[in-house]
Amino acid sequence: MTTLREMTEFDLREILPLYAAVGWPNYTARPEMLEKALHHSLWVLGAYDGGKLVGLLRAVGDGFSVVLLQDILVLPEYQRQGIGRALMHALMENYPEVYQMELFTDDTPKTAAFYESLGFTLDSNAGCRGFMKV
Repeated sequence: MTTLREMTEFDLREILPLYAAVGWPNYTARPEMLEKALHHSLWVLGAYDGGKLVGLLRAVGDGFSVVLLQDILVLPEYQRQGIGRALMHALMENYPEVYQMELFTDDTPKTAAFYESLGFTLDSNAGCRGFMKV
């Protein structure tokens, strides 16, 4: 059974393999940046199977006007078991009064269907346009 726990201490030995397993080299190639990012995040939530970290959600923002879902990861062998959905529900329950909850994600039908099932809409459908500088 998977349990969710807020994370305030960060052991990169358990976190980096999670990022590697989902193919996010921007973090694994820069572990010092990831560690700083985790410590400066608004909220980090881990999903555990016993003592094993199998999922992680990281949110940034002020928690009142905006929460940006920065990272949500689930080990491939644990995907499609409701862990991502549980992490998202926990985020929305933790910040029920936030004015805007935002995220950027892969542009695939599967990903779009997942977030739309949670009540998110494309920014263009909300009369907005997103911009990023990377």
